[in-house]
Amino acid sequence: MPFHFSTEVIVRFAETDAAGIAHHSAYLVWFEAARVAYLAEHAGGYQALRDKGIESPVVEISVRYFSPARFDDKLRVYARIFDIRGARFRCQYVVERDGERLAEGSSLHALVDSRTFRPTRMPAWLREAIKVAESNNSSIDKSQLSQKGLMR
Repeated sequence: MPFHFSTEVIVRFAETDAAGIAHHSAYLVWFEAARVAYLAEHAGGYQALRDKGIESPVVEISVRYFSPARFDDKLRVYARIFDIRGARFRCQYVVERDGERLAEGSSLHALVDSRTFRPTRMPAWLREAIKVAESNNSSIDKSQLSQKGLMR
């Protein structure tokens, strides 16, 4: 499935080791930055969920690394939301530098009531916002994604 959203991050010095290579845990932060930016652009932001009494904790996350990111690299992080089922959804991510895939991953999120932390179904307004976001063909050129191997 195609990606219709991306955001840029720059590798900070604090995210690198003595050799200037990004620590593996930094990718999780970049995934979160992309997910939060996605929600801000398409669903009123993560705070909009919280304001309606919903939290979205990560219950599973995975990353596959291909090539290291380095200090001061400009990275493009692609994100999409899919696999919406009742009280959970999955996000998929790809991290690139100048068209080179550095990593890919996914995260599984629960939707819970912020007071009780009991599972709650995804609200219709959020489901619709994601549906619209994922059908938006204007954000990222499909031919560019196809050339980069991001459309599957």
